[in-house]
Amino acid sequence: MRILHVSDCYLPRLGGIEVQVADLVRMQREAGHTVLVATATGGEPIEGVRRIVARMPFDLPVHPFGVGHLTRLMTSWRPDVVHVHTGAVSPFAWMGVRAAVRSGLPAVVTVHSMWDPVTRGVYRALRWIFEWHKWGLVATAVSNAAAVPIRAVAGRGVPVNVVSNGLDLSGWLPGTPGEADEVHIVAVGRLAPRKQPVRLLKLLRAVRTRVPDSVALRATIIGDGPARGQMERFLAKHGMTGWVSLPGRYSREEIAKVLSSADVFVAPAPRESFGLAALEARAAGLPVVARAQSGVADFVRPGKEGLLGRSFDELVDAVTRLAVDGELRRSIAAHNQATEPTAGSWAAVLDGFDRCYAQAIG
Repeated sequence: MRILHVSDCYLPRLGGIEVQVADLVRMQREAGHTVLVATATGGEPIEGVRRIVARMPFDLPVHPFGVGHLTRLMTSWRPDVVHVHTGAVSPFAWMGVRAAVRSGLPAVVTVHSMWDPVTRGVYRALRWIFEWHKWGLVATAVSNAAAVPIRAVAGRGVPVNVVSNGLDLSGWLPGTPGEADEVHIVAVGRLAPRKQPVRLLKLLRAVRTRVPDSVALRATIIGDGPARGQMERFLAKHGMTGWVSLPGRYSREEIAKVLSSADVFVAPAPRESFGLAALEARAAGLPVVARAQSGVADFVRPGKEGLLGRSFDELVDAVTRLAVDGELRRSIAAHNQATEPTAGSWAAVLDGFDRCYAQAIG
């Protein structure tokens, strides 16, 4: 097939959507498809990537005449399907949707984020104004939790399928747990306010007060972002710098090395649409603690692959329980090491999108 991906952000920017779309493009090309990417992100030329960039304030990835540019690209290249990737706010991607409809091309829209009440309100208003539910779109969400609000807004006019993010499971092989007399807790993610990283520090502080002093705790929070300074001040204020570290952004290989000697992974964000970092930890054999209402619940069952909580206090209880109960921690780790995750294999992801493409074309 000839597939045109449209995404506001793409390489060289590094983020969840950017990396996931780049991996999907690579895997589809290896499967024999002809793939082109259209993006509003600037950067060095990359083969198979069309950059439609305008000089915008703060280097925003959008083009004021993006619909016209994308329409001309689509009518000249004539893809079999247009695959649009959106986050919470993705103006260039939605220009891609409008261009596909204008060009008479089938369109699949993947929503990579969890729609909050404000976002749902915006899309309801746009549905009423533009009637996008009548455009013949096929939508996908990255988890069952993320699909619920989209279905509530789209109604029966837009089928919403669940196709998870993809992960090369072979790159996250289980390693050797940490020292028996120390419990190493790890979290990975962008240090941005929407991820509530300071709340993660409060969680760790609460866990430390509940775990006996005889149990040594160490925590590593991998990632970087605008909340780093606030987190550093919190750690200093509460005397946590001796056991909680913020090493910054790591490569996949460096993250895999840290996970190989860790004991517990924590993904506390309440609006985690999928939780790729949590899936990586699950594939590496770690017990995962996450929100029950997040996308992580698609591949973590309570007591099997980890523990889930619906509130801050329940997450604190879950991490505390795993830190104190070595038998439970080792039992979950043994299960995760012996069984592959049910989500995230690229074979399943490619098959899922192929079915969505066929549905859109049909």
